[in-house]
Amino acid sequence: MEKYDAIIIGFGKGGKTLAAELGNRGWNVAVIERSPEMYGGTCINIGCIPTKKLVHNAEVTQYRKPSSFEQFAGEYRKAIEEKKALTALLRKKNFDNLDSKDTVTVYTGIASFRSPHEVEVKMGDETLLLEGKKIFINTGASTVIPPIKGLEGNPFVYTSTSIMELEKLPRRLVIVGGGYIGLEFASIFTGFGSEVIVLEGGDKFIAREDRDIAEAVKGVLEKKGVTIHLNALVQSIEHNDAGAVITYKDSKSGEEMHLTADAVLLATGRRPNTQDLHPEAAGVELTERGAVMVDDHLHTTTPNIWAMGDVVGGLQFTYISLDDYRIIKDELFGSGQRTKDDRVAVAYSVFIDPPLSRLGMGEDEARRSGRKISVASIPAAAFPRTRTFDQTDGLLKAIVDTETGEILGCTLFCTQSTEVINTVAMAIRAGKDYTFLRDAIYTHPSMSESLNDLFGLIK
Repeated sequence: MEKYDAIIIGFGKGGKTLAAELGNRGWNVAVIERSPEMYGGTCINIGCIPTKKLVHNAEVTQYRKPSSFEQFAGEYRKAIEEKKALTALLRKKNFDNLDSKDTVTVYTGIASFRSPHEVEVKMGDETLLLEGKKIFINTGASTVIPPIKGLEGNPFVYTSTSIMELEKLPRRLVIVGGGYIGLEFASIFTGFGSEVIVLEGGDKFIAREDRDIAEAVKGVLEKKGVTIHLNALVQSIEHNDAGAVITYKDSKSGEEMHLTADAVLLATGRRPNTQDLHPEAAGVELTERGAVMVDDHLHTTTPNIWAMGDVVGGLQFTYISLDDYRIIKDELFGSGQRTKDDRVAVAYSVFIDPPLSRLGMGEDEARRSGRKISVASIPAAAFPRTRTFDQTDGLLKAIVDTETGEILGCTLFCTQSTEVINTVAMAIRAGKDYTFLRDAIYTHPSMSESLNDLFGLIK
């Protein structure tokens, strides 16, 4: 049995960063990753990086204005090749970063607990038993496969992972699920010339967002050619030689409808990866949703075991996983004061075209809070920078406490919102009120200067 100071299960952002930190401090570290295609974690292999590369290529394709589907398909094939090259480069870089350290050993195999200090690793025909003083779970999350008739063995059905390996552009793509992941792929494939149909089971489009923002997003996607059906409950996804046959029912009218497609994407949510892990053998408890249960310091129910990243549920973002690493590092080598509760003004972005970025409260939530609020909104087309980009679609919105000046929430549906939202977040973290952004001096022309006008509307 090999003995280690630390065993890290999973090669994601938090895990790989912690492994490097511990290895650099002289700890003897084992990192276990079940797939050689996942060195570096979800983000660089099947998440943030490859999807944003495809987002960029789809936008470039629009500028080139292909005149036929065949030309679109050619652009798409090149984009997939570039995406594969990029992920391979980053995967190797991440692997070499750890493998080059004498203090870190990478095992490629399936990990499962045998006890609070023992982890079994199955590597093909070989099985190893490792012992660790401290163990860190960083196994990520994967697509939820809904119980829909006809999915098993259907060659035309994809997840957000497998569809990025699809080299042939589908003429028609049906996306089951109208959440953020589904919308990103809707924007990507529409940009490459596919006909895209989104089937959302709920009666509200992106229900988490304010209705004016949701309608603005819906309008822009529809203008680009995306068809969105609400109240669409998928009954079955069968297939024949030509493609998939989707049957869905309108939950309001009860009418049953049929669609054909060259490809179907399941964008039906993600759940923590705990399969094969056998956490019960280590006394590690799970939540009702199947996430690893942790406290504010990311301790599991077993004292020497921590968990970080998507496997603990909640916000599933790379930057949250990185902050999880910071919490653990502070406990191991710092004051131990840092916790999950220290996170303030955490923004998120949806990389549709234009991107949607948000932090804090929405308008309804702010009104329910009982505060006196002021709400400002302004079309993206009001700003000169959007016209220099030829990207005038969108809507910007801010919510402020009128008694304290506190910024309660901000939603930016506009070009470059993924960058500008960080300026708003920094102001909130620094304890600044809305006038700080209203009166700041920004470069011109830029999207940042939109904050002058947006917060200038606050009364």
